[in-house]
Amino acid sequence: MLILGINSYHPDASACIVVDGKLVAACEEERFTRVKHYAGFPENSIKFCLKKAGAHIKDVDYIAIPREPNARLFNKVLYGLKIPALTLKRITAWRKTFDVKKKLSEVFDIPEGNIKAKIFKIEHHRAHLASSFFVSPFEKAFLFSTDALGDFASTMWGYGEGNKIKVLGDIKFPHSLGFYYTAITQFLGFLKFGDEYKVMGLSAYGEPEFEEEFKKILKIKGKTFRLGLEYFVHHKKLIDLNFEGYPEIDILFSKSLENLLGKRRESGEPIKKRHENIASTLQYHFEKVFFHVINSLYDNYRPHTSSLCMAGGVAFNCVANGKIFDNTQFKKVYIQSAAGDAGLAVGSAFYLWNHVLNNKRNFVMEHAYWGPDYSETEVERAIDEKKNEIRERGFKIEKIKDKDKLIRLTAGYISQGKIVGWFRGRVEWGPRALGARSIVCDPRREEIKDILNKRIKHREPFRPFAPSILEEKTGDFFEKTHPSPFMLFAYKVKPDKRKLIPAPTHIDGTGRLQTVSRKTNPEYWKLIKEFENITGVPVILNTSFNENEPIVNTPEEAINCFLRTKMDVLVIENYIIYKE
Repeated sequence: MLILGINSYHPDASACIVVDGKLVAACEEERFTRVKHYAGFPENSIKFCLKKAGAHIKDVDYIAIPREPNARLFNKVLYGLKIPALTLKRITAWRKTFDVKKKLSEVFDIPEGNIKAKIFKIEHHRAHLASSFFVSPFEKAFLFSTDALGDFASTMWGYGEGNKIKVLGDIKFPHSLGFYYTAITQFLGFLKFGDEYKVMGLSAYGEPEFEEEFKKILKIKGKTFRLGLEYFVHHKKLIDLNFEGYPEIDILFSKSLENLLGKRRESGEPIKKRHENIASTLQYHFEKVFFHVINSLYDNYRPHTSSLCMAGGVAFNCVANGKIFDNTQFKKVYIQSAAGDAGLAVGSAFYLWNHVLNNKRNFVMEHAYWGPDYSETEVERAIDEKKNEIRERGFKIEKIKDKDKLIRLTAGYISQGKIVGWFRGRVEWGPRALGARSIVCDPRREEIKDILNKRIKHREPFRPFAPSILEEKTGDFFEKTHPSPFMLFAYKVKPDKRKLIPAPTHIDGTGRLQTVSRKTNPEYWKLIKEFENITGVPVILNTSFNENEPIVNTPEEAINCFLRTKMDVLVIENYIIYKE
């Protein structure tokens, strides 16, 4: 049985294919369009997934869509009566979403009647819950999803056991932890869709000076939370995302927020201590409310499990995630690599396979390598097209069939302080580079952060880089040992190890680590192991292989990024491009 999951006309458009209950392929459309958070129809991702499964659209049995227009219909109608323009735009967007067979017939140039698949609509947050639980290693778990908005809810919690999910409650629009975090992110001058992670990094530089003010912005109410709506405008006017191309979002905060916190920071304006302290308070107060909600709901429902599955955009808050073990009763946490809206494709497909069709679970997402890969011929063709330019720049091209030799050479370059582009295997599923499309460096060199930013990344200096560590050595360098294979937890680096790995250690002593398993990415594990053999340090600095763009997908994109930046070495499958 083939199930195609599609997240379309929504930020982070994506697709996946599930064959007999096992994930075969999954990818975000941005990797093909080169538009960050692309929000249109994921036709390239669909074609890739079907190709990977050796199937045609005519072979698909079910199409799962993570949107249900009838969910909270009364609330939607009531809100629509207040703002008719929003209702019209939403109806237009929904119609496009549910005309999926018509769109697929155009993409594949076949009559619509030749597409036999049945379409299932799954509520947004149910798909989020499923995206984590049904691919987790847990037989039962407490489930929690929170983001800005989906099907008129911002938060949902429930209980998963076996192949079933029981929804226990939700928080409806307009109250939203996602809108809370985005509004303050905008207030601090970061206006692009998805900029919240920047403010999370900035928060470590300040102190929570504005706690009393933030208690008015986001309030604890009973077991959950409420927004101080006078500080927001999303419930009063048309707040809409661009459903084609790059998603753009209007300003969410009101003039009252400036009256409370002072003048907003304009984009490009210098960051002052007040801004750092606002960011710090934002994160501090978020954590306070987040842990209150998680603990209150756990105590109320007593799910008889110490396992937690989380999803939704807020699940990318790795700073809070790293504190779950100290602030809750949960001992095990699973968050899949595409926890945000891209993951809805996987969630809707598995909700259909497990919960609706009542099939037993037979898959665990242990790694993130579900995207495209490229043959030796495709790599050779890409290199050959740029061969003259590569050699004119003084680089040597060498093919090395012995993988162990290739890894030893690469580890040696890293230990010498070289910046290395690492392109091997299938593209990662989710926003993190996890050792398939990565730039890797020596974590012992504190200056490497500035070098990376000056030569390649061109990003804000307060944003941290990430450490990739051998999974079995995690406890030697970090104060927590719970696996973090998808780079979604930030742990404190042990004080005696901070001088050993200063480059990926943030100003607050934490690292947003990736624990690397020999089982799930043996070559990347061997690279780190070989670096340890040379230096005694089982850690390398890992950042995404890109330059202010989506992570590179194809060999051509990798070579172009390598040439226009100032990397020292490029490893691309069995080829190494370097200066002697």
